[in-house]
Amino acid sequence: MLALRSGLTRALAARPLAPKVCSSFATGPRQYDGTFYEFRTYYLKPSKMSEFLEDIKKNIHLRTAHSELIGFWSVEFGGRVNKVFHIWKYDNFAHRTEVRKALAKNKEWQEQFLIPNLPLIDKQEWEISYLVPWCKIEKPPKEGVYELVSFQMKPGGPALWGDAFQRAVNSHVNLNYAKLVGVFHTEYGVLNRVHVLWWHESPDSRAAGRHQSHEDPRVVAAVRESANHLVSQQNMLLIPTSFSPLK
Repeated sequence: MLALRSGLTRALAARPLAPKVCSSFATGPRQYDGTFYEFRTYYLKPSKMSEFLEDIKKNIHLRTAHSELIGFWSVEFGGRVNKVFHIWKYDNFAHRTEVRKALAKNKEWQEQFLIPNLPLIDKQEWEISYLVPWCKIEKPPKEGVYELVSFQMKPGGPALWGDAFQRAVNSHVNLNYAKLVGVFHTEYGVLNRVHVLWWHESPDSRAAGRHQSHEDPRVVAAVRESANHLVSQQNMLLIPTSFSPLK
């Protein structure tokens, strides 16, 4: 028995140890740029939509003095009505904190807009999102309408579904029926959510382009591949306000 144990010990000692495998916690391309975008949605009381938009138009300069407004829209179609959607850009989280503190001390902003208009708002939602690494915000060539398409992807992050999603988006871009404005991946809010912001010349041009894409085999193949990672999706048709930087 002792001889058997001794031989087994020598055999195990001679066997090379298997290399230790360490997995990364990363789920996709890393976000090195601190710049992020805050998506804000305000649900307004039905009779107060016009009043709110008029007040924000008169006072928006007080707000944009502190951080950059990307776009401000009213929601025409998609989900609940009497809703506005706006996107704000920040250099980093410290920048946002500084802006919020400055606004809290800004007497004009508080008295002329915030305090009078808070009773007009029924509900507020916001998310923090980063631009995906393969996209930058593009300004449309002229005025039009916008479509925000929100995709709820399966857990796993861009490492799982990023390449397929990019191919699906680019297949629509290549048809030239719409302009891609930006693709955003949520950091705070509902996770594994991707927002794609499109510009269309009109709602009718969007409808015609969608019919065209449904018959293009390249688009169909790319979308089917990406849909394997999809949980749900929804969209909104957005009308830019007169003071929105993105028209």
